Amino acid sequence: MGSIGPLSDSVRDCSLSNKSPVITNGHTPNGISASKSESQPTPNGTTPKRLPHASPAPCFWQSELHPLHNHRSTEQLPEHSDIVIIGAGYAGVSTAYHLSKDPAAAGKSITILEARGACSGATGRNGGHLRPDLYGHIPTYVDRAGADAAAEIAEFEIAHVQEIKKIVEEENIDCDFTLTRTIDTWCNEEAAKKAKMQYDRLKAKGLKHLDDVIFYTGKNVEGICGVKGAFACASYTAGIIWPYKFIMHLVQSLVTSNRINLQTNTPATSLFPSGSGYTITTPRGTIHASKIIHANNAYVSALLPEYAPSIIPCKGICCRITVPAGTTAPLLNDSYINRTADNTLSYLIPRPDGSIIVGGASSKFRPHLNQWYSNVNDSVLIESAKDYYDNYMQTTYRGWESSGASVSNIWTGVMGYSYDSNPHVGAVPGREGQFMVAGWNGHGMPCIWLSAKGVARMAVRNLSFEETRLPRMYKTTKFRLERAAKGKEEDGDILNGAGMLPYVAG
Repeated sequence: MGSIGPLSDSVRDCSLSNKSPVITNGHTPNGISASKSESQPTPNGTTPKRLPHASPAPCFWQSELHPLHNHRSTEQLPEHSDIVIIGAGYAGVSTAYHLSKDPAAAGKSITILEARGACSGATGRNGGHLRPDLYGHIPTYVDRAGADAAAEIAEFEIAHVQEIKKIVEEENIDCDFTLTRTIDTWCNEEAAKKAKMQYDRLKAKGLKHLDDVIFYTGKNVEGICGVKGAFACASYTAGIIWPYKFIMHLVQSLVTSNRINLQTNTPATSLFPSGSGYTITTPRGTIHASKIIHANNAYVSALLPEYAPSIIPCKGICCRITVPAGTTAPLLNDSYINRTADNTLSYLIPRPDGSIIVGGASSKFRPHLNQWYSNVNDSVLIESAKDYYDNYMQTTYRGWESSGASVSNIWTGVMGYSYDSNPHVGAVPGREGQFMVAGWNGHGMPCIWLSAKGVARMAVRNLSFEETRLPRMYKTTKFRLERAAKGKEEDGDILNGAGMLPYVAG
């Protein structure tokens, strides 16, 4: 991922500003009035409703805000909208875009409610890495649901690279999109051996998506990948992108064509059945919706409390590294996932200007639950990891030793992690006319675009989940919700991380 929030005096100044007007929420998830003090962050950074923090810290991607960042299409909320989308990030805007292109949605009114500025959440604060997972979690999916289900996910993610390339070219989007190779590295010898075993296991199952992968071991690994002390590396096709620019271009297209009504700084605080649909409450009034699409990821339980155990807000950290002015950074063309000797994982992309975006380091803050788990405060850094990327390029890459590279911007952000590692996509169980596209586990870039297309089709064409041909493990079900609700937090994948949950359709 790579999310962010306002920085404290004890950490480096990002010298950026992207603060939106503070909107105070005054309702609890069930619609009962709450005091202003109850809606403000508690000392550990959580809020009772799991709504976004009002004042996120600045981040590099949003150093120049788009003119529509705080846009409201109309001064007042519409009284009614055929479809209301909650969230104006990657999932929400993608869903709106697909609806705008679907003849079945012609003539239908679409409103997006966004708690802060457009694309101010995880999408606008991530690592810019459009990287499918071809073998990392795939063995777990094989064990849980079989090779066919695992291959569905891998191939679905691979498809996103070309789909995003296609839409960038069709819409002429200026977002620094680059098609590249992504390189995995392992600097722990035992971990490298295990990774090669897993790769060979998947190859033996005949999974065709691995045809694009090259796996290297032996004495030349460090020279191939450029990472000091690497025992193994692998590479395949991926993409690099400026996510905020990508989404805001789509926002501008939708707004200027009058295809959507965008209402920023308007958090949805409660909803209840009303007539042939639902009434949604906000601090600015109410809006009636025939159908609702929940695309607010980490914050879905604010309106759908049954999802509270299933999708948990989790913070991550990301930064930008630059070299001194007047100097040229050593050339780095590929994106990376690096695993150190102590198995600390970082994701990294090079930028056209020579700077580096890198984040991760979850093993450094994982023991400190209150700093990241069930925490929506992206106004402060993760204390236990905020200094991890100091001198990172010099210690990690050949040729960077005398570069003078240093962290110029650092930020945090809030992602939605699911109890069983799979997104929740499709019709919300027990809530007719409501749909879900959330729970991306910090891995939304190669998953959301086509998931949003499937949900858009479900909403206006009355398709079943199965008719969309989305990966079967993505389907949000009563079984999955009940398993998370009845299970122990430590037994779920977020805290356990051991792949203990079998897949059960339902």
